[in-house]
Amino acid sequence: MAFARSGSNLSQIAALLGVSAATVSNALSGKGRVSAELVEKIRTTAAELGYVPSLTGRALRTGRTGVLGLVLPDIANPLFPQIAQAIEYAASTAGYGVLIADSRGSVAMQTEAINRLVERDVDGIVIVPRRGTRITDIGCPVAVIDSPSTPGNTVSADHWQGGQAVVAHLAGLGHRKFLLIGNNAASNVQNDRIGGMKSRLPQGGHADVMWIEKHEDQFGKGSLLGLAQKVADGFTAFCAVSDLHALRALTELQRAGIAVPETASVTGFDDLVWSSVITPGLTTLRMDMAAIAEIAVTALVRVIETGGAAAVAERSSVPMELVIRQTTTQAAALPAIVSKQ
Repeated sequence: MAFARSGSNLSQIAALLGVSAATVSNALSGKGRVSAELVEKIRTTAAELGYVPSLTGRALRTGRTGVLGLVLPDIANPLFPQIAQAIEYAASTAGYGVLIADSRGSVAMQTEAINRLVERDVDGIVIVPRRGTRITDIGCPVAVIDSPSTPGNTVSADHWQGGQAVVAHLAGLGHRKFLLIGNNAASNVQNDRIGGMKSRLPQGGHADVMWIEKHEDQFGKGSLLGLAQKVADGFTAFCAVSDLHALRALTELQRAGIAVPETASVTGFDDLVWSSVITPGLTTLRMDMAAIAEIAVTALVRVIETGGAAAVAERSSVPMELVIRQTTTQAAALPAIVSKQ
């Protein structure tokens, strides 16, 4: 049998297997009554011949393009390429291609990105919204990945449960004074993570919340967060809503001569690719990207094929996994600052 002949069509596959072109089409599209054995044989032969379906032909037959849109809030953030990869894999498994747009953290550009994808006749759009924004009717089926507390959310990580898990871990190590570090108070995700943390404070525990944007408005962008003073005030646990903010906290503490984790424990969220290779390795919360993507795409495809606007998933949240590394340990009895010479 010949292999990888680009441009092979349905008729060639049908002739090789002694079936009709219609049977081949039904097997490749998942329609009609074709036995599982024959479907497998047809798909194997199509792959060997390098068969590529005509998107134009499929669009004419079905009224659909076989393409989904994906809008991300900031593709420069190392978290979002991971989400894009998971969505692309789930979409490919479902038989769809993906067009990606970046809103660059701007509400206006998010709207523009959505409109541009709609104009390109995508069958549906997966949107990871810019923080604090709500996605309403956009003119085509949509799945939203943000937070269970976001109106119209389809599926997301259980950010509240993740916050609970990290504080439960630290409380079990004897920590009682927590600094919860967020970036922006308008973010539903960050508020859920911090809310979860607060809900699991141990008896006699205390937590302060620091919003970095508000701090920088007061002291200037890139200024120190004053974490050394927090350690002097008895804070031993520094819980950031993302690994990026946790890295900032870790760097500031180390530069002040404060040992991590011996004097201060630090945690993050999202388990970014570098979190396991920095020194010390960062304790963090990991999202099950594959599960979230599969649920979102499945819900979106169901809406595309049955009609409707908003994708509703069978479950709206996926638990986060605590990944314990070297930045957390037993709380120091008497936290102390060691000045760097």
